Amino acid sequence: MDTKMTDSQVDHARALSKEASKRVFAKYEKGALEHGTNLWEKGALELTDLAIEEAVDQLTYLLTLREKLTGTPRTLAEILGE
Repeated sequence: MDTKMTDSQVDHARALSKEASKRVFAKYEKGALEHGTNLWEKGALELTDLAIEEAVDQLTYLLTLREKLTGTPRTLAEILGE
């Protein structure tokens, strides 16, 4: 089995990494400004609760997106919310 990524895979991974880095920094900065606290100073249970809240949000978004994609046939504009 070939264990080396193709150039296309490397390019794709780098693009994903770059986008993820930008989004993490933006989200972190927004949270720091809104909450005025240091994330690393929060207790383990509080961090766990915050992570669970985020996971629930993500699941809600994904289920809604799935419903949009598999529900009643719609136009592309309706699916994209345009």
